[in-house]
Amino acid sequence: MWPSLIKKAKEGGLNAIETYVFWNAHEPIYRQYDFSENLDLVRFIRAIHEEGLYAILRIGPYVCAEWNYGGFPVWLHNIPGIAFRTNNEVYENEMKNFTTLIVDMVRDEGLFASKGGPIILAQIENEYGNVMWSYGNEGKSYINWCADLAQSFTLECHGLCANNRILHKECFKLTHAMVGIVMDSILVVAFRRCGPKIGAAGSIRVGAKKLRTELLKILPLRLHDFFNMVARYKTIIWFYHGGTNFGRVSGGPYIATTYDYDAPLDEYGNLNQPKWGHLKQLHLLIRSMEDILTHAVIRNVEYGNMMTATIFKYSGKRVCFFGNANDKDDITINFENNNYTIPAWSVSILPDCYTEVYNTARVNTQTSNMVMKLNEADEYQEPYNLQWTWKSEHFEHLKFNDKKMTNDYIYTGSQWAKGGHYEFDFESMIKMKNGTNSISLLSVTVGLENYGGHFDEIKNGIHGPVKLMGDNNQVKDLQNSTWTYKVGIHGIDKKKLYMRENRYNRKWELENLPTDRMFVWYQTTFMAPMGDDPVVLDLLGLGKGIAWVPCATFGGNPANLKIQTVTVGTICANAYEGNKLELSCQGGTISEIKFASYGMRWQRELCD
Repeated sequence: MWPSLIKKAKEGGLNAIETYVFWNAHEPIYRQYDFSENLDLVRFIRAIHEEGLYAILRIGPYVCAEWNYGGFPVWLHNIPGIAFRTNNEVYENEMKNFTTLIVDMVRDEGLFASKGGPIILAQIENEYGNVMWSYGNEGKSYINWCADLAQSFTLECHGLCANNRILHKECFKLTHAMVGIVMDSILVVAFRRCGPKIGAAGSIRVGAKKLRTELLKILPLRLHDFFNMVARYKTIIWFYHGGTNFGRVSGGPYIATTYDYDAPLDEYGNLNQPKWGHLKQLHLLIRSMEDILTHAVIRNVEYGNMMTATIFKYSGKRVCFFGNANDKDDITINFENNNYTIPAWSVSILPDCYTEVYNTARVNTQTSNMVMKLNEADEYQEPYNLQWTWKSEHFEHLKFNDKKMTNDYIYTGSQWAKGGHYEFDFESMIKMKNGTNSISLLSVTVGLENYGGHFDEIKNGIHGPVKLMGDNNQVKDLQNSTWTYKVGIHGIDKKKLYMRENRYNRKWELENLPTDRMFVWYQTTFMAPMGDDPVVLDLLGLGKGIAWVPCATFGGNPANLKIQTVTVGTICANAYEGNKLELSCQGGTISEIKFASYGMRWQRELCD
């Protein structure tokens, strides 16, 4: 999807794309590196370059990003004497090793802008300002060490450090970024005057809470506010495309795997209209005026009632922004003997200070209603009579006194953290037999912590103690009993049942398909949908689990699974007087147009 996404971003008016570098993905095992397939960092940056865009390389290597463990590999936690993100020599040596690897890699490939490549900014560390207080003076020493590390690379581009309030006394080509967009507001803080300012990131979506769709006029308005405040800036839209966090890479606990955020390019890579088109108009307009905006003498005229006119003047040319921060009332102003009405909570842009060509609240682009279409791969016949095979997940890896525990376990009782209370006491009624009894406890993490001071020290899994409570308040503490444990699932870690070519895939059951049962593997095949539209698996009705293509594993009933494609169903738009309205069905054919006139008589005209 990379070329398609990058091309759509460019068409939408972007001129740069940023990427994190995920330490846990590239070094999953100590000193064993992986830059293959979708982890091919060099290929991704080259794809950006091929479209004529710039790249921003956010090395971190702490990325936060709602990513599992903030992007740190778990093996890092197990190194003796280590403490994350503080003045700790063990951690700093590991961070330096990985960061040096990445810098050398992109430098050797000629990807920095000074060598003709696309990388214009590189970032060291990330989102430290909000947590540095918890590390005390050691945190200040650490962030200065990060600055020294950045200097030692003699980066052939500007350095970037997101949300850090205390850095070296000298700027040494360091750009300061602030995390800020939070749904409908933006926080802009200029920490130093010796470098440009940049917007970095915003809020997150947790669990199944309903995502409030960001009002369409908010983002253009806030981009204007940001520009109006600092004038000479770079800004980042977070996110322009969020996509999906596949597998178990989402951080936590309970951060949703979807990373859509109602972005201009949706989770499937489709244009999210009208947001994509409305922002495209703004981007192209801003870029057409960039020479004036970045060199201008700026003057503000206050009209009261939160209404401001901002005039940019340079080399005999002018640009005007009329900003109405009143969220209830439209306001009409007289500017140089001409009247202009600015809708509530919006900005109008006049490239010549005379003619309004853009307003953040007047959306002159289509709205696309996306639909999920059932698979029509086999001559338009729905191939939903899927033939499922299955096998149980056996817990034969458990050992006690060197004896394998090969029973087919049926777990009773379950509980999960709710409402942000991630620690709880689990109680379950059990039956005991005379003699020796074995107890098996199953714990599943739904994303490791990814943010906060000392987040790496937060405990996961079963903390203990484990107690048996009988009649008459009898209590037996099992804390000092002999316990064994195993990490992972046998079918994933050893047998790799999700692989197409696998000797264990020969023995699957056909009869008596179990449903609503934990730890069952299901497998089927389906015809690939026709066309180029994104393909989705509708897993509604299934339980918690993981799905692979071409193999799948989950709880619930696999008969609920549907293969669908996502595409434009219908489109609608408002046409404003004097503006051209473009309509598109994303590669499809417009079959019918219905027009409604608001008060004025409509007359058929010729169409291009």
